[in-house]
Amino acid sequence: MMTTGLLRPYLAVLKLRFQLGMQYRTAALAGMATQLFFGFIFIMVYEAFYTHAAPDVVPPMSLQQICAYIWLQQAFLSLITLWFRDNELFQLIATGNIAYELCRPAGVYGFWYSKLLAQRIASALLRCIPVLLVAMLLLPEPYRMAPPTGVNGLLFVVAMLLGLLLVVSISMLVYTSVFVTLSPMGSLLLFSMIGDFLAGMMIPVPLMPDWLQTLTAWLPFRYTVDFPFRVYSGHIPSNEALQGMVIQLVWLLALVGFGRFVLGKALRRVVVQGG
Repeated sequence: MMTTGLLRPYLAVLKLRFQLGMQYRTAALAGMATQLFFGFIFIMVYEAFYTHAAPDVVPPMSLQQICAYIWLQQAFLSLITLWFRDNELFQLIATGNIAYELCRPAGVYGFWYSKLLAQRIASALLRCIPVLLVAMLLLPEPYRMAPPTGVNGLLFVVAMLLGLLLVVSISMLVYTSVFVTLSPMGSLLLFSMIGDFLAGMMIPVPLMPDWLQTLTAWLPFRYTVDFPFRVYSGHIPSNEALQGMVIQLVWLLALVGFGRFVLGKALRRVVVQGG
C-alpha cells in the first residue's frame, strides 16, 4: 500500500499526459503519411544498393531484414528519437518557472520521466498501428514487412519496452543539461545528432564500419533502436537477444541513477529571482 501511494502522483501524471497526447489525431494522420512516404524512399535507396551490389559481396543484413528495420523505425518514430521533445519542460528551465515544479509533492525526476514517457506512448499509438498494417498487408514485395517468426515477436516487445525506458532516461539528461547550457536547442541538437546516429537511426549498425560498430557496442544508444529492430527480424538470435536485454536493464538502472543524481545537483544550485 505504501508503494502504491508513493507511485500515485507519477501514475496520475502518466495517465493525464497520455490522455492529452491522444487528442492530437490530425497531427498523427499527417505524421503517418509522412512516415509512410519516407519508408518508401529509404527502402528504394537500399533496394538500389542491393540490386547493383557486386555478386560476390554478402551483405550483413538481407533486404527483407532492412525493410522490417525501416518500417519499425517509421512506425515507432516517437518512441525512439531523441529529438522528440517537450517544449514546456525546456521553458520551465530557461525561464525560471522551475520553481513551480519544486513545490509539487513529488520528485521532479519521476514527475518529468512520467510526462515524457506518456507523451511518447500516446504519439506512437496514434501512428504505429496504421503504419504497421500498411507495411504488413498492403504493400507488394520487396516493400512488404515480414511478421516475426517464433519467439522473436515476444522478445521484440520486451526489448522495445526496455529501449523506450532507455530513450526517456537519456532524454532526461538532455533536459538536465539545459540547467548548464541554458540553450534548449543546443542541448537537443547535440544529443540527438550523436545519439540518433549511434542508435542506428541513419543506417543500421551492421552496415557501419567495424570500428564504429565496436564503439556503439560500448554505448547505450544502439539498445534503443538497432537492437530491438534486429531482434524482430531474427538478425539477432534468441540467446543473444536475452543477453542484450540484460545489458539494456543494466544501462537503464545506470542512466536513471546517474540522471537522478545530476538533476538533484542541478536543482540544488538553481537560483530563482523575483517574488
